[in-house]
Amino acid sequence: MTGDDGRAGRGRDRDAEGRARNARPRDGLGRPLPYGSEGVARQPEGVVRRPGESLREAQRLLDAGMPFHAHEVFEDAWKSGSGDERELWQGLAQLAVGLTHAARGNATGGARLLRRGAGRVAGHEEAGGAVYGVDVAGLVEWAGELAGRVERGAAGGAAPPDAAAEAPRLTGTGTPG
Repeated sequence: MTGDDGRAGRGRDRDAEGRARNARPRDGLGRPLPYGSEGVARQPEGVVRRPGESLREAQRLLDAGMPFHAHEVFEDAWKSGSGDERELWQGLAQLAVGLTHAARGNATGGARLLRRGAGRVAGHEEAGGAVYGVDVAGLVEWAGELAGRVERGAAGGAAPPDAAAEAPRLTGTGTPG
């Protein structure tokens, strides 16, 4: 059964076989908007990029205040990457989702994901440099600092952080700049 709004089932966003379509519009932080609203274009799923391309696209999205969308780029990289790199891409995705949750006002979830992502990323620094130029040490430091600040801010009633202002540098130095 398809409703007047084109959604299959009982008002759920499903295709004819019952699989989720996720066609609902989203804002820049990935939050669902009412059907018919103008949303932010979603990242295409399943795109296979070279590591440098993934990092550049994710950085562009982070700088634009769209960490949820950057997470989707990292998710594609971990799904298409080799086994030994999956942990790095998963960690980067968790950092992006942690920033997403923090910016949405979910301090507990944001801080937890920032720390979890930092833990995954931490083991990937190569002697004399970083994997694909990723500033592992800088990102780990950024994540820990932001997680603590988000928790303290929430306890003190501070507004959630601005995702674009807090976006880390993935290569070079991990601190916002």
